[in-house]
Amino acid sequence: MPRRRQALLLPGRNYSVQGPLLMYTHVALQSRGAHTYPIQWTDVDRLAADHQTMVEGVCEQTEAVLDRVHNDDPPLLVGKSLGTAAALLAAHHGLPAIWFTPFLQHYPIVKALRRATAPFLLIGGTADPAWNEALARELPGEVCEIRGADHGMFLRGRPLVDSAHALADVIEAVEAFIDTAVWPRHG
Repeated sequence: MPRRRQALLLPGRNYSVQGPLLMYTHVALQSRGAHTYPIQWTDVDRLAADHQTMVEGVCEQTEAVLDRVHNDDPPLLVGKSLGTAAALLAAHHGLPAIWFTPFLQHYPIVKALRRATAPFLLIGGTADPAWNEALARELPGEVCEIRGADHGMFLRGRPLVDSAHALADVIEAVEAFIDTAVWPRHG
């Protein structure tokens, strides 16, 4: 019997699962037969109050969903910004992950990424204060970096079509990662 493909979608503080990064990833996952679980944070402003509250709250709320869906096939975690605090759960449970604009300035998140045993993809932009190019490249995961992109993955001050091309590059990296590292296609 084939295993059930599952993914949890973990939004940012001001970036819902309808935002283009998570929305396109959602469609990519569903086209591969995955059942997706979009999370909506409870009391998001409290979660974002400080680093410790963020990590504990995101992990607690994610774990509640994870407990309901975890079976013999580890679910994929897909997080944006605030949602990347779940990197601690990914490391603890050996779960594959896609992390959009991860908080690479938060030590607990970086520590978790360093000890991750499952494949992960980091996606960030060089104009994002949360991104650290050198650190991203020394971590054990794959990296998709967009030169000049900010925390929303926009190329500010440039024609909007440049941001659309950047989004296409990101989605191409996401699909390649899913098809090679998470659920490899055979044949």
